[in-house]
Amino acid sequence: MSVARLPFILLKLILLLSLYSQSSAAVEQVSIPAGSFHMGCASADNHCQKDEGPRGGVEIFVDTFSIDRHEASVADYRRCVTAGACSHPKDFNRNHYCNYDAPGRDNHPLNCVDWQQANSYCQWRGGRLAYEAEWEKAARAGTNSRYPWGNHDATCKHAIMDDQKTKGLINDEYDGCGNDQTWSRGSRPANAYGLYDMHGGVAEWVNNWYEPTSHSDIYPQDISAPKTGVRKVIRGGAWDEQSEALTSSSRWAKPPTGHPSLYGSNGIRCVNTKR
Repeated sequence: MSVARLPFILLKLILLLSLYSQSSAAVEQVSIPAGSFHMGCASADNHCQKDEGPRGGVEIFVDTFSIDRHEASVADYRRCVTAGACSHPKDFNRNHYCNYDAPGRDNHPLNCVDWQQANSYCQWRGGRLAYEAEWEKAARAGTNSRYPWGNHDATCKHAIMDDQKTKGLINDEYDGCGNDQTWSRGSRPANAYGLYDMHGGVAEWVNNWYEPTSHSDIYPQDISAPKTGVRKVIRGGAWDEQSEALTSSSRWAKPPTGHPSLYGSNGIRCVNTKR
């Protein structure tokens, strides 16, 4: 029987299977075991902001989840756009810092997306954005220090960032370890969980609305709360930020939608809690 004569319901099923295959292509996840960890300001950190919680952290329980080994790439997100499930992000033609449609950047992390675009991508994948506590547990990878490699400041040896020391292709420019842009994913060593670019690269949107006292007042009872708010939390620091923005406890927040120029450093990493 020719494709043209197949019943409509079968054609629809073939289309759905094709879209599912595209959404699942080449995205590897790491399973993070259930357990408690100390979330927030490390004991050795003298520079934490008030919204990072008390020094020494707060004990938070997190159930088992799986998280993407890498940040979502340009190629990953393009599959979602092609499937009609994601909107076209701000691209290279509008701003040369944006990776979408930039020559040679298909394996760079997607950036220039707002929270709603990040959320839509993860939903298309059959998952969601991480809760903030999940994100930090994954980023710490069993450590209680300022960074997963210890308490000394992040440098370009550890992450794609602005360390005010490393010069690259562009004179007098330190962003992106001297290249004034992102790098290919996995350009720096993974943490102990096998996760790449949890610090630097692009900052990553998480699921939670921002609340300054979440660590002490909310997350011990419910890591998915608060349910409403004005800004969404962003974690991990980015290629154009310095070491204080890259600590395991550092947190930022922005409106979930807005002018795309606000989101040039922000990208996506998804989680899945299905067993």
